[in-house]
Amino acid sequence: MLFLILKTLHILGATVLLGTGAGIAFFMFMAHRTRDPVLVAHMAGIVVIADTLFTASAVILQPLTGGGLALVAGYPLLSGWVALSLTLYIFVGACWLPVVWIQVRIRDLARAAAEAGADLPEAYHRLWRWWLALGFPAFTGVIGIIWLMIAKPDL
Repeated sequence: MLFLILKTLHILGATVLLGTGAGIAFFMFMAHRTRDPVLVAHMAGIVVIADTLFTASAVILQPLTGGGLALVAGYPLLSGWVALSLTLYIFVGACWLPVVWIQVRIRDLARAAAEAGADLPEAYHRLWRWWLALGFPAFTGVIGIIWLMIAKPDL
């Protein structure tokens, strides 16, 4: 029973990470395409809240439920596909943490531009490029972790 509870929570956490990541990327991209500071500020504000509520919760849940699953199932934590999953998880986190800060800055820059009736500044566009550059490998890493969870390859 413990295994099924942990597995369910772990799958839900993975689903939240993947779904929130895809949703955030979609809505940020759609807002960015408009070049409208009011829309970008609004959407980035929602994204910051979603990342705080959903992504951060799942980020905490995943290693707890994954570690519990590995222990209950008898998988060693520091070898094989579990170790590779943990390595990818750390990599994803190293990309995600700056993305959170970037989203806050994007929101603030867009708000300031909207209040001034100005275009989005160059600093916004520079941060946007960094957001993309960090977001793609992070999202790909999450997909890789999910594949490892499902395939459990012999490594």
